[in-house]
Amino acid sequence: MTETHLHGETTTDKTAIRNAATVIAMRGRMSEDPQVLMGQRGAKAAFMPNKFVFPGGAVDPADAQITLASPLSPLCQERLADKAPAGVHHALSVAAVRELWEETGLILGERGAWDGEIPEDWQSFATTGHVPSAKAMQFVFRALTPPGRPRRFDARFFLVDADQVTGDLDDFSQASDELSHLQWIPLSEVRSFDLPFITEVVLAEVTARVRDAEPPQSVPYFHNNDEASLFLRLKGYPMPADG
Repeated sequence: MTETHLHGETTTDKTAIRNAATVIAMRGRMSEDPQVLMGQRGAKAAFMPNKFVFPGGAVDPADAQITLASPLSPLCQERLADKAPAGVHHALSVAAVRELWEETGLILGERGAWDGEIPEDWQSFATTGHVPSAKAMQFVFRALTPPGRPRRFDARFFLVDADQVTGDLDDFSQASDELSHLQWIPLSEVRSFDLPFITEVVLAEVTARVRDAEPPQSVPYFHNNDEASLFLRLKGYPMPADG
């Protein structure tokens, strides 16, 4: 999970838990060997240096004010609302669209015109003729960074079928420099890359339901606090020990 810059905001507590959104774009989902889009974090990054990760980052305060052409499905909204502040699903959805655009140059959006003034962070996106949309995203995983790390995020992972992404899937020329070596990696090969532990856990969950086109009825939540690390199910019960 990559970290976004805070435009106009000064953060004094680097250890504060921040909401974050991560996009798992999957190509050839119904093929024998689907691929996921990943890139490598910089060697000097404070959070997960050198690791291969999915595009994503922290929610910006302005994300809550951006209008979506289409929202997440009601089921995904309900799962995001579990054990979370009211209304956070909207900002998370917007952050996912923004981070995918900033870090890969790929578009989750619908053709349309923006109303009113376009925020600076979205001007390059708007020039493509699209308005951000969350209808293609499925909420599939949530993970809280353990205590003691240089950055802590309450990250929500969204699965997106690459067929629903606009743009040349192999053209990353519009991407920022936050991730290097952007590439589509076959699921059969992805574990040979240098991955964070939580990314391996998420990949296992996604791989298990790769051909299920519907959003999950319950979502795994890897919850870390000072007392314990727990696997929970949002809108469910604690997972069994052998789960």
